[in-house]
Amino acid sequence: MNHLNEKSIGCPYCGETIEVLIDSTDLDQQYIEDCQVCCKPIIFVVSADEKSELVVNVHSEDEAF
Repeated sequence: MNHLNEKSIGCPYCGETIEVLIDSTDLDQQYIEDCQVCCKPIIFVVSADEKSELVVNVHSEDEAF
């Protein structure tokens, strides 16, 4: 069973849209991954919506959330 899902996200630093692989078993987790374009650290927050679909929110280290 494949738990990886490809998602498009916008880098909160450079604004570029990048493709990332998200592990669906990481629900309710937070982790940091560097942008593939500008190399700055992006904070990923993985959750599920009311339909149990994967939701990925990204933030810069400077943002309070």
